Amino acid sequence: MYHELSEPAGRSSTVETIKSDLVVVGGGVAGVCCAISAARAGVKVTLVQDRPVLGGNASSEVRLWVLGATSHMGNNNRWSREGGIIGELLLENLFRNKEGNALIFDTILLEKVVEEKNITLLLNTSIHATNKNAENNISSVEGFCSQNSKFYNLLGSYFCDASGDGIVAFQAGAEFRMGAEAKNEFSEKMAPEEPEKELLGHSIYFYSKDAGKPVKYVAPSFASIDGMTEDRMKRIRSQDVGPRLWWLEYGGNSETIDESEEIKWQLWKVVYGIWDYIKNSGNFENVDNLTLEWVGTIPGKRESRRFVGHSFITQQDIVEQRNVDDAVSYGGWAIDHHPGDGVYSDKPPCRQYHSKGVYQIPLGAFISKDIDNLFFAGRIISSSHIAFGSTRVMATCGHGGHAVGEAVAYCLHHNCSTADLLQASHITQLQQNLNEKGHFIPNVPLRPEFNLASKANISASSQLLLSELPCDGPWRPLVISTGQWLPLSQNTAYHFTVTVRAAKSTTLCAQLRHSEKVTNYTPEVILEQQHYQLDAGEHRLDIKFTETLAEDQYALLCFLANPDIEIACTTRRVSSLVSVFNGVNKAVSNNGKQTVDGDKGVDEFEFWTPERRPGGHNIALSITPSLDCFNLSNLTNGYTRPYQRSNVWCADTEHKEAELTLQWQQPQRVNKVILHFDADFDHALESSLYGHPEDRVPFCVERFEVLDDKGNVVYEKHDNHQAVVECRFSAPITTDALRIKLWQAHKDCPIAIYEIIVK
Repeated sequence: MYHELSEPAGRSSTVETIKSDLVVVGGGVAGVCCAISAARAGVKVTLVQDRPVLGGNASSEVRLWVLGATSHMGNNNRWSREGGIIGELLLENLFRNKEGNALIFDTILLEKVVEEKNITLLLNTSIHATNKNAENNISSVEGFCSQNSKFYNLLGSYFCDASGDGIVAFQAGAEFRMGAEAKNEFSEKMAPEEPEKELLGHSIYFYSKDAGKPVKYVAPSFASIDGMTEDRMKRIRSQDVGPRLWWLEYGGNSETIDESEEIKWQLWKVVYGIWDYIKNSGNFENVDNLTLEWVGTIPGKRESRRFVGHSFITQQDIVEQRNVDDAVSYGGWAIDHHPGDGVYSDKPPCRQYHSKGVYQIPLGAFISKDIDNLFFAGRIISSSHIAFGSTRVMATCGHGGHAVGEAVAYCLHHNCSTADLLQASHITQLQQNLNEKGHFIPNVPLRPEFNLASKANISASSQLLLSELPCDGPWRPLVISTGQWLPLSQNTAYHFTVTVRAAKSTTLCAQLRHSEKVTNYTPEVILEQQHYQLDAGEHRLDIKFTETLAEDQYALLCFLANPDIEIACTTRRVSSLVSVFNGVNKAVSNNGKQTVDGDKGVDEFEFWTPERRPGGHNIALSITPSLDCFNLSNLTNGYTRPYQRSNVWCADTEHKEAELTLQWQQPQRVNKVILHFDADFDHALESSLYGHPEDRVPFCVERFEVLDDKGNVVYEKHDNHQAVVECRFSAPITTDALRIKLWQAHKDCPIAIYEIIVK
């Protein structure tokens, strides 16, 4: 029993002081990735989250799926899924939670954070004050936890604001922007003529389920869909739940920070009003047994403040895919903007304009130009309103958060300032540190001088020389144009043989295409085309192209739509090969071709997109000369996914086991080996609701062993499902050889590795 007498002067709540190297404010996807990457690099981190769970808009409180450059696999950004920490989280979610339960994703994020001994996690803790010990330096932030009534004084050497609204940067006095810049400020043709206050709005989702018996619904008095436009009313479908209701949006013409609670209430009115309409209007069939299972209690917020850093991203950086020296991240989501009035607007609920490929994001966009020890992560990074339409999505934010965590670690370990960090010599090492972990930065390969494997003679038990994809799969009707991306060599004329079946006499058009930019997958250049007159029946068709590529790059062997023709496919799936189709994905404004009304500073081009497994079979074909692009040199060429070339070593397709040997002339002291496997970076891996047919990527090696020069197993793993495995030994070994034994994971996929790093 505890009894305390009255205190006439009042009492003070407990105040706890925590000192760390890095304080991360905001536990959404960006903050989580930042905290984990810094902690793994040896940084003491305090991660502060104002909600009871991690994940922000991806959490079970909001339930939006994590997406980024892959854009629901509806754009031309092949093999573009984000790597590093966010990639690890999505692959872990696939393994444990392929159905996309947002509650399970919560637990994965929580587990990954609490497993890091360098992270102190504070949930339900809101930052309310930011303190500075100089005009350009933050000394601490203060928070309050609603659950234990405790105040926290959080001291740090560096601070990362990943809070979404930028509470720390705002209180520290950093320069920020809200709303749309005028067209003439950055020459952005998508921008309005004059500055505007309109922002993207908030959304609240709901889930329903079949109760197995009739369930009545009596709406609360505040429920209302009055004023919703006809366009939005037509979008209401009884079976839609969660982020498929992304268009339930409002608040972009309000103060999205100060009036966030009012916006939430308006969205609640709409959500409960829509459910009343579904249940009681009589306009929907088979809804008697439906019951409302969940409604978001906080809205998913899209836009508020954007803070100004040493670099500033604009529309042109995205559309033109401009390269920058300090690239540490990338994006690829469309420039995607929504009308501020949301459900009350007559305008389409979104308009997306895609670029032809991914674009780099500079480190300078993550560092405050005003506060020396402040980094940004998430949607508040330094960009224009137009560019923000692309940089804001969560996988992009998580990828950038990883880069920030690694950048803070670099500053601490090398005793350099954020200004020093932007110098070329530091950037090069930071990029290397990121890429070793599978982060991937477009056009920035790993450097061989940091990899002992590049000094070894590497041999293999076998190597794929691809001359054929066997004709053992389904027939595919050419109701839409169909193509096969293949990594081809420069100055080489190729001969392909395919099997087709015609329902009647007709003409087939075959084309060989490529992208203007050798690292893109937008096939706007027709290198050569041929027409073939076909009689009814099955044909082996020889296609001999005479035109050649000027550089090594991917080319698209495509067959234009003809519903009277079918083409034979294969069950064989090979790392770095993918079939694509000139189809439609309306979820990302893909109608087969991007068209533009007027001059908006974006390109018109066709979309050629893949299908999800178990669909998306490769085209059955023979190739002359054979594709000799799966060779051993790829293992140390610096790229950990397809990028201009295949960049992968594959064993022969008939081999269920394979062995790689690294031999040095002199014994080497080895601390660890990092293996980069094929986790199918073309797959979007949406984190919630969407659902996936498999819990492991079929290309990914599950079982392998690493042996020293005496045949001792120094590392083994039998249940891998991750793209990157760091094989750290219990103690450094000295050896003049390493052998890596690998076992095939899926009968239709040859054993494959992208990169071997020996440290």
